[in-house]
Amino acid sequence: MTIELTRPYSPEKHHSHRDVTGGWLRPAVFGAMDGLVSNFALIAGVVGAAGAGRGAVLAGCAGLVAGACSMAAGEYTSVKSQTELMRAEIAVERRELARDPEGERAELAALYRSRGLDDDLARQVAAGLSEDPEQALRVHVREELGVDPDDLPSPYVAAGSSFCAFAAGALVPLVPFLFGASGLVAALVVSVLALFGFGAVVARMTARPWWLGGLRQLTLGAGAAAVTFGLGHLLGVAVS
Repeated sequence: MTIELTRPYSPEKHHSHRDVTGGWLRPAVFGAMDGLVSNFALIAGVVGAAGAGRGAVLAGCAGLVAGACSMAAGEYTSVKSQTELMRAEIAVERRELARDPEGERAELAALYRSRGLDDDLARQVAAGLSEDPEQALRVHVREELGVDPDDLPSPYVAAGSSFCAFAAGALVPLVPFLFGASGLVAALVVSVLALFGFGAVVARMTARPWWLGGLRQLTLGAGAAAVTFGLGHLLGVAVS
């Protein structure tokens, strides 16, 4: 007797991906971590040299404003330069397609042959993709330059993300002093919690263990702050 096993039909499930090319995650993470660590280290250095007080608040405010503006300007310039270079290379590819379409089609066919297609199929695919010049340009740019011409990084997004993230991070160790803290302990506690928490959040966003991301960021931040506090203390003793 033959038993036919059947299982109920379930519709195909499609998955989606998060945006990994928008140009906001790297400057946001870098800005927040840099703002928190550098401003806490700056405040710790001032406290180590001269003790907590008005000087620590002024140093923290100056570090926040100067650092946020510097980060935004740096991110804008770097991403703008990168985008301009990409556009220049895209223009080169556009000129080559107009000057020698057959050569570019053969180049595309050779690329697909190197990826496992047989010669006839590679030629058919290349010919089909080359019928529309704009589609051909997108394919060549993606394959040869590794970028999406329709989704180039925005310098404005990078600058804005970096500015806001740095300012938010730099504000964390400053808040206790704005509310009258007289020592470094309160700033240390909130900074430790923020370092671990933000590292854990980023780790979850990138599908990493949350505790590993938190500990990694906490270790890096604590090391930078300890070095700066120690230098500030030594310089303060030397000056006195």
